[in-house]
Amino acid sequence: QVQLVESGGGLVQAGGSLRLSCAASGITFSITSMGWYRLAPGKQRELVASISSYGRTNYAESVKGRFTISRDNTKNTVYLQMNSLKPEDTAVYYCNSYPSNPKYWGQGTQVTVSS
Repeated sequence: QVQLVESGGGLVQAGGSLRLSCAASGITFSITSMGWYRLAPGKQRELVASISSYGRTNYAESVKGRFTISRDNTKNTVYLQMNSLKPEDTAVYYCNSYPSNPKYWGQGTQVTVSS
């Protein structure tokens, strides 16, 4: 059974930073491309960043230069370092494979950025 557990969210002021973590189990993590997604109120879930099994990364235009995705295959964990946070980054953040698998969605972690 696949389990993805996100952590690291919280309340932060605009301009601040957070580091999200996602611990994966039940998948062959080292060969799986992973992504961070977010769901904001009134919006559709969107892909924020992705990382291939060998470390190639891609970012949504809205977060380029501010967010960094990384992975540690020894810990089956993917990270999202978020800097220079803006109120519009407020959302529930999820990790999933990339492309996403509907069976893998976890609880997510709430990120709230105050102005």
